[in-house]
Amino acid sequence: MQTNLVQHFANTSEGQEAEDILRACVHCGFCTATCPTYQELNDERDGPRGRIYLMKMFLEGAEVTEKTREHLDRCLTCRSCETTCPSGVQYGRLVDISRGLLEQELPRPPSQRWLRWALTRVLPERRLFAALLRMGQTFRPVLPGKLRSKVPPRRQANPWPSSSHPRLVLALAGCAQPAAAPNTNAAAARVLDKLGVTLVETSEAGCCGAVNYHLSEHERGLEQMRRNIDAWWPAIEAGAEAIVMTASGCGAMVQDYGHLLREDPVYANKARRVSELCMDLSAFLLNEDLDSLKVPEGQGKVAFHCPCTLQHAMKQGGVVEQVLTKAGIELAAVRDSHLCCGSAGTYSITQPEMSQKLLDNKLKALTVDNPDRIVTANIGCQLHLESKAPVPVNHWIELLDR
Repeated sequence: MQTNLVQHFANTSEGQEAEDILRACVHCGFCTATCPTYQELNDERDGPRGRIYLMKMFLEGAEVTEKTREHLDRCLTCRSCETTCPSGVQYGRLVDISRGLLEQELPRPPSQRWLRWALTRVLPERRLFAALLRMGQTFRPVLPGKLRSKVPPRRQANPWPSSSHPRLVLALAGCAQPAAAPNTNAAAARVLDKLGVTLVETSEAGCCGAVNYHLSEHERGLEQMRRNIDAWWPAIEAGAEAIVMTASGCGAMVQDYGHLLREDPVYANKARRVSELCMDLSAFLLNEDLDSLKVPEGQGKVAFHCPCTLQHAMKQGGVVEQVLTKAGIELAAVRDSHLCCGSAGTYSITQPEMSQKLLDNKLKALTVDNPDRIVTANIGCQLHLESKAPVPVNHWIELLDR
């Protein structure tokens, strides 16, 4: 694709990166076949190819309107198009760059600004989010139906193992997961303990930075990344084997630290090392002897929803299924496993109508084989799916913990 970016974009590192990505696109349109919003709306502007043209026009100085932003906002950033693209177009990076620049050029209406401000100030703050969630859970029985479905039931974490081992890996507590699904990391710690590996959460590490960064608060997101690197670095220097992720949304962000901080003279090398150590928990377990984790027969069929961040961003699709199969768990057949469930970070809040359509589609695809349970690998997907699922929804590591 030929490009001619306006000067004030072309002279920045982000502009140059966007131009390189644009030039890789050959207009083939393969991406439209796997784009969830294009499949629903059948509008070229709501598919990757059309959105690429919209971003190109903006970066080349064309007038942009609220309609332009509407089509970009409707993108899930699921990155299914990246998996499909034969030219390797880094669509996710292009969207992040373009959205950030567009936010500066075209101020949002007050209601949208307030909602996005609230999301970036509440979700990444673990204690504040936990307090608000507890309040919602307390009043859950009297909430209206739609709102009640969005408030997960209160859950408790079983105890972490008390033993320690020479082998050590790091985990990220994150922001929403400790309050909404506190047993996930605890279950991971118990499973790893059986394998002779100690899992450690570093209290100083917090939100991975994804909420702020993907809502165009780039600098706030980068500051959260630097804080996490500082929190993990002593353990990394001491020989931690990996940073294992139990939430693939966080994993997708952490694996990009090296790229996003590549120009930071203080953090570039550390960020690159952190990204190298980052892997999904399933990828770590796949290299271990799982005989001690075999589950008894007769546990029922399990449908696995592979989050977009795991299969399209982290490129670890199929790994969880391999681990579950090795552990003796019967997997139910599912359809359209490449498509998004509609959670997509804050998308279910900023684009509720489309999010609910995609959720309905996903639940039909996951229950086609009448599973007894649905499992997934990301807290956002887990909460979104269980809001309407006809069967229980868990993180997959809890199956191995049993």
